[in-house]
Amino acid sequence: MVIKHATRKDIAALTAVETACFPPAEAATEKEFIDRVQYYGNHFWLLYEGDKMLAFVDEPNLTDLMYEDATLHNEQGAWQMIFGVNTLPEYRRHGYAGQLLRRAVADARQQGRRGLVLTCKERLLPYYAKFGFQDEGVTDKSTHGNA
Repeated sequence: MVIKHATRKDIAALTAVETACFPPAEAATEKEFIDRVQYYGNHFWLLYEGDKMLAFVDEPNLTDLMYEDATLHNEQGAWQMIFGVNTLPEYRRHGYAGQLLRRAVADARQQGRRGLVLTCKERLLPYYAKFGFQDEGVTDKSTHGNA
C-alpha cells in the first residue's frame, strides 16, 4: 500500500471513490476535484493498493463556499480543512481511513498548523474522536448536501 498526494491523473479515481461513498447531494463532482487538485493537490492523501485507489482524505469554520470554490485555499492557513474521508465500501473496516487521517494529522503538525477541522454526521463522532478530533457541536456555517 502506498500513500501519496493527488495529481490530475487521480481525478477519475477520486470521482469514482467519492461517488461510491456519498449520496449525489453530498458528493463532489469531477469538476470540483479538478479545481481542488489544481489548487491544493498536496493536501489530498490517497491510499493506493497497486493501481487501485482504496481511500482518500482531502482538506475553525468550514463553510459551504469552501467546498465549491477551490481558489479559497490558503496554503499558509492556520487550520487544515478536511472535506472528505472516503473509503470504497468493500474496503472499509481495514484501517485505511485511519492510516490517512494519522498522516494528515502528522503533516499538519509538521507544517505548523493549529489543527485540522472536519464536519461529519453525528454517528461518526466517536470514530473521529479516536484521532483527537473534538466535537464542537452543530455548525451554523455549513448545510452541505442538506445533511
